[in-house]
Amino acid sequence: MRTLTPREIVTELDRYIVSQQAAKRAVAIALRNRWRRQQVEGELRDEIQPKNILMIGPTGVGKTEIARRVARLAQAPFIKVEASKFTEVGYVGRDVESIIRDLTELAVKMVREEEAEKVREPAARVAEERLLDALYPRPGDVPPPDPDPTRERLRQKLRAGELDESEVEIETAERSMPTLEIVSPQGIEELGFSLRDLMGNLMPRKTRQRRMTVAQARELLRDEEAQRMIDPDSTREVAIQRVEQTGIVFLDEIDKIARHDAPGADVSREGVQRDLLPIIEGCAVQTKHGTVRSDHVLFIAAGAFHVSRPSDLIPELQGRFPIRVELEDLDEAAFVRILEEPHNALAKQYQALLKTEGVTLEFKPDAIREIARIAAEVNRMTENIGARRLHTVLERLLDDVLFGASEMDGETVVFDGEKVRASLAEIASDRDLSRYVL
Repeated sequence: MRTLTPREIVTELDRYIVSQQAAKRAVAIALRNRWRRQQVEGELRDEIQPKNILMIGPTGVGKTEIARRVARLAQAPFIKVEASKFTEVGYVGRDVESIIRDLTELAVKMVREEEAEKVREPAARVAEERLLDALYPRPGDVPPPDPDPTRERLRQKLRAGELDESEVEIETAERSMPTLEIVSPQGIEELGFSLRDLMGNLMPRKTRQRRMTVAQARELLRDEEAQRMIDPDSTREVAIQRVEQTGIVFLDEIDKIARHDAPGADVSREGVQRDLLPIIEGCAVQTKHGTVRSDHVLFIAAGAFHVSRPSDLIPELQGRFPIRVELEDLDEAAFVRILEEPHNALAKQYQALLKTEGVTLEFKPDAIREIARIAAEVNRMTENIGARRLHTVLERLLDDVLFGASEMDGETVVFDGEKVRASLAEIASDRDLSRYVL
């Protein structure tokens, strides 16, 4: 984990997310507290529990993005889950322990990629030898000279990229395994992957010949050799440790499982809350990689709470989210900043996309202000979807340019305030049309 201070974390988040300082401060403190806990010695370390966070705010104001960015900063396993999906099938939907199992799978993949990067150079050397063997098969009964001049010439050409477009036939490993479909009630995930792994381990490894370009073969063989060099047991241990100590679960739409006045589904909602409670409080979950404890996983829950309130959650669940932050609605001024300031600002994204076709896209300052004004106005007239409205407005505005860009190589397209108004005036002023188009 990177040991950034809370102030540095907020500064980094500011590069991508506009406003919402209270939420940024909360996640920055939570992240730094994890590092602080690791510095505590003795039994007290295990007693320090993460302070889970409840974000309250409408859609499109940055709740998910804050959680995702902070996980990336911490190089932590991160998963987003919609709480409402657990009410979809009968009394309770999917087994809630699947959250931790999915998080563990992501952690194993993350660690495996990191380990593969560490052995990239030795794997590339072995892959190069295998590729040379395919390009220049050696006779089995006559020992080649050492070094073999022909092989060395091929090696130089290979490294210079002169053979990249040539075709070669290589032998690659594959695991033959029949498809196994099982339909069963809650809890089948664990049984399902156990049977798949058992069948996979019993089946012999096979190889097959594949024909591809030298460039493709180099990548495939390097990845194959890297996987052989990675210790799977060590990978699993590191991944489990990372989930237990640094894992982050973003539990979205938690307001959808809160009790409220709507008839019918309150029993199911409360059942989901009670099923989630052990995971959030801390319990042992069996995964195919081993037992994972969720005691120190950080849970960040989020919801709009338009119909229900946080107090409508069961008291036990409320107590597991001691930190509550309210996110602000985004207004016209915030939309202007979103279009211009972030490192990944929307205007910059469209400019980069069109640049690939040789088209230069330019937004005048009054165009940015007009786009922000129209987005804010449509949010007021219809459903407020926050910053996501900017995506719909920009897509509509740039529809003709995006469609015809492949035939506009070398052209410059400039938008000013008047051009934006002319393009979107009818849609922005017609409430019914805005509802369906924007």
